[in-house]
Amino acid sequence: MPMKTIPPGGIIGMLGGGQLGRMTAMAAARLGYRVHVFCPEDDAPALQVCDMHVRGDFLDEKALTGFARNVDVITLEWENIPIKTLEVLSYARPVHPGAAVLRVAQDRVLEKTFARDHGLGTAAFRPVHSATELAAAAKDIGLPALLKSTRMGYDGKGQVLIAPGADMQKAWSDMGAPAGILEALVDFECEVSVIVARRADGAVAAYPPVRNIHRNQILAETRVPAGIAPAVAEEALKAATGMAAALDVVGLLAVEMFVLKQADKDGHRVLVNEIAPRPHNSGHWTIDACGCSQFEQLVRAVCGLPLGTTEPHSRAVMHNLLGSDVDQWQDWLKQPNARLHLYGKAEARPGRKMGHVTVVDKL
Repeated sequence: MPMKTIPPGGIIGMLGGGQLGRMTAMAAARLGYRVHVFCPEDDAPALQVCDMHVRGDFLDEKALTGFARNVDVITLEWENIPIKTLEVLSYARPVHPGAAVLRVAQDRVLEKTFARDHGLGTAAFRPVHSATELAAAAKDIGLPALLKSTRMGYDGKGQVLIAPGADMQKAWSDMGAPAGILEALVDFECEVSVIVARRADGAVAAYPPVRNIHRNQILAETRVPAGIAPAVAEEALKAATGMAAALDVVGLLAVEMFVLKQADKDGHRVLVNEIAPRPHNSGHWTIDACGCSQFEQLVRAVCGLPLGTTEPHSRAVMHNLLGSDVDQWQDWLKQPNARLHLYGKAEARPGRKMGHVTVVDKL
């Protein structure tokens, strides 16, 4: 893919107005770029720090075309933007990542199939479209297993743990989607993720694997370094960079993986779980413990600039502030090694990501 360099002073179009767009806009401003946000909300976090907000529906072609004419390049902070939106925008301006990447990232079956087709390990899985198919898949894979909606699920939404003897019709109804994927449970040592930045000319920079700790199926902590064996870290890096290249990603790709206690029958110690072609919650530590944050790296990648360093200069533990956790902001500010980031959200609801704190220490 030919690469166009957009120098500082240019305008980046951002699809979505959440906290990932907010932190990208802040990183872009430091490099001299302006950010225009397209989203349907009036009170989204990114709107507090961007240069312009275009309010519109993601399927409003007239609004999208007007938005595109006033920016130099377009990226996104949410992978479930409609494919049609990217197709409309791409007639006017470069869009990174493109529609082909989102087609895979939006569908858990396609995502895992793509990983398998490129030699990467995944948990055993079966696509299912009814309670009858679910029962057949459960016999094939074995129980317990995890039923997930094929599309749109995140932070545990649209997921049902199925135990032996479970009522398949009830499990199917509880999942609440027309299509699903049944995944075998994995006996893993830990969960890790790798974030890869990639330019249009194929240049790549990958952050080291980090260890993720989830509570109630929502990321609670990210730890750097990950504390895994060098050979396992190398396998995780190879898997993530290989996925980014195979998908032809321009921008960022986050790859979440399971580290197995022992290699599977194909020799994999690392299994790909999910991908996200955007900044990722597990990369927030890079703001305070790395020379170039994931958000600055996204700006560099989509604008065709040299990619930044991915080496940590500090140890770090990132804590998500979920719901009422944000009320502890004063306590965090009293800690000299804590770096507080609040997202400007007005209402704290259970499980809602209100901000994060990164506690740093010397390597």
